[in-house]
Amino acid sequence: MLLNVLFAFLSTLGFAVLFNIPRKYLLWASTTGATGWLVYLVTLNMNDSLLIASFFGGLAVGITGEMLARILRQPATLFVVPGIIPLVPGYGIYYTMLKIIQKDYTQAVSVGFEALLIAIAIASAIIIASTLGRVMKEWLKV
Repeated sequence: MLLNVLFAFLSTLGFAVLFNIPRKYLLWASTTGATGWLVYLVTLNMNDSLLIASFFGGLAVGITGEMLARILRQPATLFVVPGIIPLVPGYGIYYTMLKIIQKDYTQAVSVGFEALLIAIAIASAIIIASTLGRVMKEWLKV
């Protein structure tokens, strides 16, 4: 599991460099991706549902990104966008395309629908974390 988290950290670091994240925030952005992947793996070991694991992984990325944004006074997207990279269901999209090429349309719909649900779960988790961050920001002002 530790090796998987390390690879998630490195993949997030690579995409953070690709997205031109400023150097002093690369470590924080990479930590966001590693945190999301760690929560994903722990949740997946607990319940065997890719959908639920993706949701909680995305929630961890969103909450970590919002916290870092408040602490470092930077936009949360700086940490969230590269942080979700390890969670993106690229394998599902790839297998969907492969099944379409192989003319196995039933399998293509099945795998594609699962990839779509995972993407929706990740997006929903990010929206929930962002909303919680804004509510907390307003609450702390009062």
